[in-house]
Amino acid sequence: MFDIFDRAEVAHCAYRPHQGDAAHRVLSPDGFREAAQEITAWPGYAPTRLCHLDGLAEELGVAGLIYKDEGKRFGLGSFKALGGAYAALRVLRDEIVKQRSVAGLSTRIELSAVREGRYAEEAARITLVSATDGNHGRSLAWGCQRFGAACRIYIHAEVSEARAQAMRDLGAVVIRIEGDYDDSVRIAREAAEANGWHVVSDTSWEGFTEPARDVMAGYGVMIDEVTRALTVPPTHVFLQGGVGGMAAAICAGFRQHWGKVTPRAILVEPDRAACLFASAKADTMTRVPIEEESVMAGLSCGEPSQLAWSILREEVQDFLTIPDALVAPTVRLLARPRAADAAIAAGESAVAGLAAAIVATRRPALREALGLDKTSVLMMFGSEGVTDPGVYAKIIEEGENA
Repeated sequence: MFDIFDRAEVAHCAYRPHQGDAAHRVLSPDGFREAAQEITAWPGYAPTRLCHLDGLAEELGVAGLIYKDEGKRFGLGSFKALGGAYAALRVLRDEIVKQRSVAGLSTRIELSAVREGRYAEEAARITLVSATDGNHGRSLAWGCQRFGAACRIYIHAEVSEARAQAMRDLGAVVIRIEGDYDDSVRIAREAAEANGWHVVSDTSWEGFTEPARDVMAGYGVMIDEVTRALTVPPTHVFLQGGVGGMAAAICAGFRQHWGKVTPRAILVEPDRAACLFASAKADTMTRVPIEEESVMAGLSCGEPSQLAWSILREEVQDFLTIPDALVAPTVRLLARPRAADAAIAAGESAVAGLAAAIVATRRPALREALGLDKTSVLMMFGSEGVTDPGVYAKIIEEGENA
């Protein structure tokens, strides 16, 4: 069953991380702590499960495989629920403070007060905007619905209609544009500037950092759950790329918690959208054109987040690219697990880390390059569950008919 993994064309860039303190400076322990205190107080909060895939680990010749399954996060199907909604709450609070300051009113407002609807009238006059491949926009729409703000989401041509409808069902106005994800980011920015709306993005650029920083701080809830559950750190962590926000947050949180024994970070991207791989090769943040969208929709990004890259360039030792052909087999492998491993319903973007780990453990040269051996414990973050049921059903059906 591993034939396709053995044949796949995978690229590896060994990287020498820069020295620095970005893991503490860009995302502070206090920022992670404040986000966790707020998010864990939300109705419906529960830690997501940590799956130990011991049967698969034995087959691959490593001591352990640990998969953090984000498919049930707040009923939204992905880890993005932690970031977008939290950043939305902070933007709303800060804008309400500004408006009240102009009016000469008290400006001491806690996040919980906005969450609980005590400033509903003010929140209703504010519009939050973002671009998305699906999951971030769904989180933002959910947050706006909870906190009483208007929401506009820009999506590109290849975002599935099911993902678009999920955002509409949460009250968002969804605008489909021509072009790719990076075009939707640009158009969302332009629309916000023209209309006095407020961008809540999971990526950052020159002059725009705070909402993206808050998004990444929200992801710290995953780190807190992992470090509470594990008494010993994994040796390696395989992290999917995109603009880099999730990977950077996890690298920073692990460094803050585990210090010198933090897991070796390996960043994984689709070969069709490898902006972080290109950045590592050039040793500077690099944009790449998206000539064809990846089936890993949430990772089909051509330009890194500046904040994320400032952390990744100091924390990541290895960058890998994988082809789309590995996605469906990995999704099916999780759905129909080996031995007594838990069954996991995973979305297309969730499996990049596991797919790369399977390839790496089965190729002696790459295994050696990444420092993998029979004592290694590999961790990956299953960033989404079934966010498009139609796509998932087709993947599973294709396996049954093969």
